[in-house]
Amino acid sequence: MTRNNRTIEELFEQLGLSSQKIHMERFIERHQLKPGSVLSDAIYWAPDQKAFLIEAKEEDSEWSELVDQLANMLIRKPI
Repeated sequence: MTRNNRTIEELFEQLGLSSQKIHMERFIERHQLKPGSVLSDAIYWAPDQKAFLIEAKEEDSEWSELVDQLANMLIRKPI
């Protein structure tokens, strides 16, 4: 397994999303997950995005850690 220094911005681009900071922040604000949820099960992913997220985790790909990071960013924080 080879790891490189991919960034969260590159993950957003890989998912077909804008990697501009303001757009990433808005995405995170608007697309939350409940604790214990699986990122790829969220209803807001298109089929190709969902497939990419599943594959990244199943194959422990170079994207796997960033997928985990994104999931953690989307978890709803208790008020």
